Amino acid sequence: MPSLTGLPLQIIVALLAIAAFVATMWLWPRLGGQGWKAWLGRLGTFFGTQIVVLAALGLVANSYFGFYTTWSDLLGLDGGPGKVVDHQPGARAVKVTGEQKMYSAQGSAKDRAGAIEKVDVSGAGSGLTADGYVYLPPQYFQPEYATARFPMALVLTGYPGTPEKLITLLKYPESALKAIEAEQLPPTVLVMLRPTPAGVGNRDTECMDIPNGPQVETFFTSDLPKAMAADYRVSDRPEAHAVMGDSTGGYCALKFALRKPDAYRAAISLSGYYEAPSDPTTGDLFDGNAELKRENDLLWRLENKPAPPVSLLLATSLNEENYHDTQKLVAAFKAPTQLSTITLDTGGHNFHTWTREIPPAMEWLGRRLAPPQTPTQPA
Repeated sequence: MPSLTGLPLQIIVALLAIAAFVATMWLWPRLGGQGWKAWLGRLGTFFGTQIVVLAALGLVANSYFGFYTTWSDLLGLDGGPGKVVDHQPGARAVKVTGEQKMYSAQGSAKDRAGAIEKVDVSGAGSGLTADGYVYLPPQYFQPEYATARFPMALVLTGYPGTPEKLITLLKYPESALKAIEAEQLPPTVLVMLRPTPAGVGNRDTECMDIPNGPQVETFFTSDLPKAMAADYRVSDRPEAHAVMGDSTGGYCALKFALRKPDAYRAAISLSGYYEAPSDPTTGDLFDGNAELKRENDLLWRLENKPAPPVSLLLATSLNEENYHDTQKLVAAFKAPTQLSTITLDTGGHNFHTWTREIPPAMEWLGRRLAPPQTPTQPA
């Protein structure tokens, strides 16, 4: 069966839509009678054409936004329980399953453009796994950095999202490479994932440790940094860790920094919201616990909890739904938390808006992320 998000299926259905439209125009004069057969013929051609056209538009929109990644995802067949992964001493927590060329430097050597590796990440503490991509900057392969430990930025999609869109549409590796070459960003390893690990089905967990459920926050704030430090030359220092994302990924990024500053000291939210929703995709995340719900309300945390020593960047636009809530966060934060904003004159909740925000966000991150360190350099 062709891939749900693949170009071949989109082309086939688009051609079927064109053929259906042409057939309708050709048959319409022949269906001009008053009998029931003519009425059924007109209704059949009309609705048949509409269905095929809507299917073509739906496939294009799904591929662009990444709502459903597989047929089983679309049909609701993915939803089994999480799988506990037992680890043996010395086993890799990050398994490389493939590699692809840099989109901005096809055919270039790794020491000039870097490399993108497809990975599966296993969490020892949470028992969860996630598939995604790791971008290794060109310096990772250069002799002068052979013993260096690199800073890491976790990049999260929105929900449901697909990690591939972080590369093909949002172009994070390309933006990071440009910022590194311009000396606006230290050589940084990117870890590109969705906010929903494998094993939780289609459920939007809002990156929470759900009572009696999947421990997603533990996976991202504890398991992932440890796995990257163990299996790549990535620093284990929190000041060398950042997290960023759009929409749901932006909410998760801010929450990780505010709740677990020993995991991430900088966070970037692109069109993120500030309170976990409750809807059919999330279910009951809090098990009726009002205190747990408050703990995951970012405005409440800024107003009522001690301020952590982290740096936050909030990106919005004047006509974004989160604009007014963003102003509330700006008014609520206090030292030692540092807060910055990007406010576009226009922009919606979409990839085009976020591609305008990522380059300045990378430059902002470059002023806050600890650079690569060799063993001879002081911590």
